[in-house]
Amino acid sequence: MTFMGEKIIGIIGGGQLGRMMIQECSRLDLYFVVLDPAPGCPAAGLADDHIVADFHDEKAIKALSERSDLLTYEFEHIDADTLSELARQGARIYPHPWNLQVIKNKLEQKNRLSEEGIPVPEYTEVKDGDDLRTAAERFGFPFMLKSCRGGYDGQGNFRVDSSEEIDEAFSELDGGERLLMAERFVPYEKEISAQICRRPGGENRIYPLAENVHEKSILIKTRAPAEISAPARKKVHKLTRDIAEFFETVGIFCIEMFVIEGENEKPRVLINEIAPRPHNSGHHTIESCHTSQFENHIRAILDVPLGSTELISPAAMNNLLGQNPRGKTEIAGLEEALAVDKARVHIYGKKTAYRRRKMGHLTARGANAAAAMEKAKKASQKIDIYGKEE
Repeated sequence: MTFMGEKIIGIIGGGQLGRMMIQECSRLDLYFVVLDPAPGCPAAGLADDHIVADFHDEKAIKALSERSDLLTYEFEHIDADTLSELARQGARIYPHPWNLQVIKNKLEQKNRLSEEGIPVPEYTEVKDGDDLRTAAERFGFPFMLKSCRGGYDGQGNFRVDSSEEIDEAFSELDGGERLLMAERFVPYEKEISAQICRRPGGENRIYPLAENVHEKSILIKTRAPAEISAPARKKVHKLTRDIAEFFETVGIFCIEMFVIEGENEKPRVLINEIAPRPHNSGHHTIESCHTSQFENHIRAILDVPLGSTELISPAAMNNLLGQNPRGKTEIAGLEEALAVDKARVHIYGKKTAYRRRKMGHLTARGANAAAAMEKAKKASQKIDIYGKEE
C-alpha cells in the first residue's frame, strides 16, 4: 500500500484537536473518519466520514478500526481496553494503547515514571478522608488533590490551601467514589511544555519549549520559546527523550514540566503530566514552526519522514474561552481581532458556549516572545464568545 492517497486514518474524538489534524493534513490527500457522539462536533464538517457513537462503544470502535488503515485519538478518556484488544489482533493504533492505559490514570502514570527514575512531585494515593488528612500532614499547605481519572481543563483538580478546605476538596472530587491522589505543591518558577514527535523506528524531533500560564488549572496562554537557562533546557530535553523511549512513543507526546532554576546552575525539573497526543500548548506551531504538531503527528503514525520543528519566529498563543450565559455560540469582535497585524484566529465551531469552555485560540508572531505576547493579548481582548439563551 502506498502512502499518498490510499491511507484511511480513523480518529477517536472529533473535537478541536481532531479538526486541526484534518486541516493540517488535508494537502496530503488522506481520508479521515472520526468517531464522536456529537453530530455537530468540530471535526464533523471536515472529516470524510463520521461515526456517531460513544467513546466507549466497543462495537463502534471496532467498526472504525475495520474501516481504517490505522487509528489515533485526540484525548485520553476513551476505551483503552478495546483498543488494546484490537492491537493484539493486528490493528495499527498509535500512540500504543498501553501508553493510554498508563497515562489516563494519573496515579499509575506517576508510579511508572517513578519506577523509571523520572523525577515527579512527591505524591500519595487517597482512598478516604483519613488518607487525605495524612497527606495534609505530610505535605503541608497548600497541596494539590487530583482525580486519577477523567480530569481535564481544570476539572478534577483542587488546590487545598488550609485544613478547612479538606472536606470540601474531598467532596468536590467525589472522594470515596473515585480514586484520588494528593501531590506536594511545587513552588515552580516556570511551567513548560516539551513536545516530542517520534516515528516507530525511533526518529524523533523536539519542538521549541513552550512556557505556559494557567488559571484554575486551565491553560490561558503560551509563549515560545520558553525563557529558561541552558542547563535547564538540556535537562528537559534529556527527560523528554527518556520518556519517549520508555513509552516507545509513536506520534506526538506533550510533557508538562515544572522548572526550578535553583543556584549554581543546578536546575530542578519535575514531570507534571503527560498527554499522548497533540496538545493545547502546541497550537502555536501551526504558524510558528515549519511543521505543525498536527502534521507531524500524522506523519509519525504513517511512519514517513518527520518535518522540521524549527521555530520560524517567536510566538504566543492565547486560548479563547467561553463566557456566560450558556447557550448557542455567539462571537463578538472577530473582525476587530482579525485587524491585529500578525495575529491568526482559530474558531473551533463548537455549537454551544459556556463559561471556561475552550472555543478557539489565537496565535501571534513577533520579533521576540514579548512582542508576540502583546499582539496576542491585544487580539484576544477584542473577542467575546458567549452563549445565547434560547
